[in-house]
Amino acid sequence: MKQQKVLIVASIVGFIETFNKDLIEYLNNAKGCELHIACNFDYFADTDEEITKQFIKKNKSEGVYIHNIHFTRSPFSSQNYDCYKKLKAIIDENNFDLIHVHTPTVSILTRLAARTSRKKGTIVMYTCHGFHFHNASPVKNWLLYYPVERVMSRFCDYIVTINKEDYNRAKTFHAPNVRYIPGVGVDIHKISKIVVNKQAYKESIGVPRNCVLLLSVGEMIERKNHEVVIRALSKLQNPNIYYAICGKGPLREHLEKIAKELDVSDRVKFLGFRKDIPELCNTADISAFPSRIEGLGLAGIEAMAAGVPLVSSNVHGILDYVIDGKTGYALSPDDVDGFAKAIDTLANDKNMRESMRQTCINAVAPFEKENAVKVMINIYNEILK
Repeated sequence: MKQQKVLIVASIVGFIETFNKDLIEYLNNAKGCELHIACNFDYFADTDEEITKQFIKKNKSEGVYIHNIHFTRSPFSSQNYDCYKKLKAIIDENNFDLIHVHTPTVSILTRLAARTSRKKGTIVMYTCHGFHFHNASPVKNWLLYYPVERVMSRFCDYIVTINKEDYNRAKTFHAPNVRYIPGVGVDIHKISKIVVNKQAYKESIGVPRNCVLLLSVGEMIERKNHEVVIRALSKLQNPNIYYAICGKGPLREHLEKIAKELDVSDRVKFLGFRKDIPELCNTADISAFPSRIEGLGLAGIEAMAAGVPLVSSNVHGILDYVIDGKTGYALSPDDVDGFAKAIDTLANDKNMRESMRQTCINAVAPFEKENAVKVMINIYNEILK
């Protein structure tokens, strides 16, 4: 039987490592495919560089073909043309059975580069981790991104979505096969069973033992919208509430400046990249997840898996698991007063937080890693027979 060839494409190696590790293992080892990965293998800004390099080394040692293309996230970058040419050369030189692409800009380049191969029988699959147009997005997003995604759906055989709003919309597009998977996998059982000394862990990150810890996990970029929480914190003027942000990103200096201007810098902790997110989730009293756009949101699911109530935006994939008033509160991304009120309510009512614990864990149970991986493997088996 002929060995089947698969190409996985995404913008950066951190994305591949975070969202495709188990599926790479399956395709390369269990399925016995000749596996190729194309992405920017030199971008480590949002990963643990040492661990990511070990991930790359491991895949090389197991025979995975590595194609280093310096993709950009911006659809308007002049660099995209060179990336397109490199990618097209790889696709044209190999007779891939399946090309599986992630991330918006790269998905456009890949689907265009694979047009000739599709005519020869290559299956092209696009996993959408969140359309840029959704129930609460501005009109400009619909005008710019919706027509592009609709047209580009003609150039793939499968669209896989990770939230139900995107799934229902993708079914109106042109791709012949549309599938829904319950996220990209969170080890909910493991997170829910972690036991930490909350007071000691708070002290280890510079938060007083008996204070309320509000936690956000995510890159410091505009989409993650950390600023609204800092502004909400300043409105409360409650010295007992501390806000910790885990992650790196270009907006750190801006957020530090805002916190200083609002006189809350002593209660906003910038923790950087962390390897102990499950422990921090189990230390937090409240989690904040104010994203403007979120395909699903691993950080929100991880916090709720620890039984921590979530104060979140009411957009897109987040709505697949939050229950307003039962797992926390869901608000408009720009509603500073609403975030302040929700944080204040939860911070001052420990019994309410505790009563929400099991509801939070139950609400995210469908997104257990094992479920998500199983559904994606079934899709692979449907294509790679």
